[in-house]
Parts: sequence; structure tokens; C-alpha cells
Amino acid sequence: MNKISTLLVAGSLVAFSAPAMAQDTGSFDGFRIQGVAGYDALKAGSSVDDDANADNDQSIDGLVYGVQVGYDYDLGNAVIGLEAELTDSTAKTEFVNGDFEGFGFGQVEAGRDLFLGARAGANVGPDLLLYAKGGYTNAKLNILANDGTTEYNEDFDLDGWRAGAGLEYAINPRTFMNVEYRYSNYSEGEVDFDGDLADSDRFDVDLDRHQIMAGLGVRF
Repeated sequence: MNKISTLLVAGSLVAFSAPAMAQDTGSFDGFRIQGVAGYDALKAGSSVDDDANADNDQSIDGLVYGVQVGYDYDLGNAVIGLEAELTDSTAKTEFVNGDFEGFGFGQVEAGRDLFLGARAGANVGPDLLLYAKGGYTNAKLNILANDGTTEYNEDFDLDGWRAGAGLEYAINPRTFMNVEYRYSNYSEGEVDFDGDLADSDRFDVDLDRHQIMAGLGVRF
């Protein structure tokens, strides 16, 4: 009798816990943190590109990497959330077969990039989320230029917006992975001078950024 009772209790616990585990596996709710990495390409926008000169494509590309944090609300069939991201990039101008990619500014190295935004998605499966995102982005470019007498090595501080879309897979209740594409456009900038000099007045720019990213993270 005791053995039968023990088996019934154990069976009941398994019956109750199995649906809960299945539900947890597909949950996209709560605080998350993840590492991200991918391909980064920056190019002069349509208003300042140099299509007439085939030897100067005004673009740089490289590896982008960083960390992202966010908080999601799983509403059942839909998910909404906020996120912030900090990345850096290896993209910079290069000499290719003796040709210098001018990029419209001079010698350029991509610096840190900050993003603050939101995302919204739909549960297309118990463990699969399709989402779109958008928000504010602020990037730095290190510019090395020379006017013939003076060499300048300053940071350009650029403001813009970002939009993207991606797919996220819940590996288990706490671990997830995702892939996404995002496009950024920077339309305003200023020069961050070294020392005690004040930043320059803001000026108009037109810079496009394309990124293909992959991420791996955990939820708490």
C-alpha cells in the first residue's frame, strides 16, 4: 500500500511539473544579458557618397563585439521589452593595393557604439521569438587628418537611430541564442576635442551602418 501511494505521489508530481517545464522553456520573460558579435559595415550615406570615383568606396568594415542587457515582458502570444547595448568594432580605413579608402573624413577607426531602445515580437513557437527593434544610437569615430601643416587626431561623436529584426531561440528556460540584422543611420555629429577645449558645434553627417549579429545569453 505504501509503495502504491508513493508511486501515485511521484506520478502526480511528474504530471504537474512536465507542463510547467514546457511552459518555462518557451518563456521570454525577465532580465537578460548576452554577449554579441558579428559583421560591421559603415558607408557614406546617399547624400555624401562618391559614386563618381570608383577607387574610393568610402566604406569600412570589420568585426563588432560587445554586451547587451534587457528586460522582456512575455504577454503570451507577444513579447515587448527594453534593451541597452555597448559594442566596439575593428572597422577602419585601409590601403588596398596602394589605394586609400578615404571614407570622406580621412583616416578613420570605428570606436564604441551605444544603443538604447525597445523591441516587440511574436511567439512563432513555444521556444521561438520573431522580433523587431528600434531606438537611439551614439557612435564614435577616431579621425586622423592633416591639412598640410597640422595633424588632427580627434573623436567624432555621432547621433542617430537604429532599426532591425531578428529571431531568438530559447535553448532552455535560462539560456537563449539569437541572430539579427540591423541598420543604423547617423545624421548629426560633433568633434570631441582633447584637453580643456569645448566640443565643436553640431554638424550634419550622413553615415549608414549595416550589421549582422549573433548572440548568446542567459535570463534571470
